[in-house]
Amino acid sequence: AKSGYTHLTGIDYSPSAIQLSEKVREKEGMANIKLKVEDFLAPSAELSGFEICIDKGTFDAISLNPDNAVGKRRQYVRSLSTALRPEGFFLITSCNWTKEELLNEFREGFEILEELPTPKFCFGGRIGNSVTALVFQRK
Repeated sequence: AKSGYTHLTGIDYSPSAIQLSEKVREKEGMANIKLKVEDFLAPSAELSGFEICIDKGTFDAISLNPDNAVGKRRQYVRSLSTALRPEGFFLITSCNWTKEELLNEFREGFEILEELPTPKFCFGGRIGNSVTALVFQRK
């Protein structure tokens, strides 16, 4: 919003998170951001047609759910396909998944465009990342 983007929507399943976001939005003077309580695994009809969807932690949280995590990950991909318009972009930042694992999770309906740089670490002579950030495009 501070960079001039408009038609922004933030969602969370937690009413408390939305209330906190509303306070931040008001404090920062960003009235053009729409905030909604929304369950991404059971989205409303109005959660569709977006050009860009950004995820920083939702897929990770869904993946850690002990109750049918595989099914919920599949539902997430279906919901994402509905939320994004064809050729829309999906940016994901994950602390739990490697690039290869995310490529596998989003193989149906999405193609990788770019891996974004993230901090690297070295342990036991091997170099790795503690965070993965990817840009996909909906087919």
